[in-house]
Amino acid sequence: MGTPKVICMVLLAVVAASNIAEATWCVVRSGASAGALQAGLNWACSHGADCGPIRPGGSCFNPNTIQNHASYAYDSYYQRNGKAPSACNFGGTATIAVSDPSFGGCRYPPIESVGRAEDATTTKSFTEDSTN
Repeated sequence: MGTPKVICMVLLAVVAASNIAEATWCVVRSGASAGALQAGLNWACSHGADCGPIRPGGSCFNPNTIQNHASYAYDSYYQRNGKAPSACNFGGTATIAVSDPSFGGCRYPPIESVGRAEDATTTKSFTEDSTN
């Protein structure tokens, strides 16, 4: 009688492990120049990333830095493109992370809660404040 219970527990462990392995985000690589990050940010926002949360008044606008805004846009693009490794490059300014970069009220959404790139409506480029 114990065999079905053991099989069930093993299956649950496998499912949990696969969910952990899928928990990845695309964030800026340390040392990337502000100019390269700005170019990547503009590209991501004009190619399907949801950049609304990093606009003034958005939940991820602060801190108002190019690194913060680019990380959010990079991850949005990455998530909307099925977490394909090729969707996290941005001219070498991005890297895949296994730690959730969410902070405070700024939540980096998991893939289940965002649409695919072809469904995106945000297509305008994002211009970072030049003081940062």
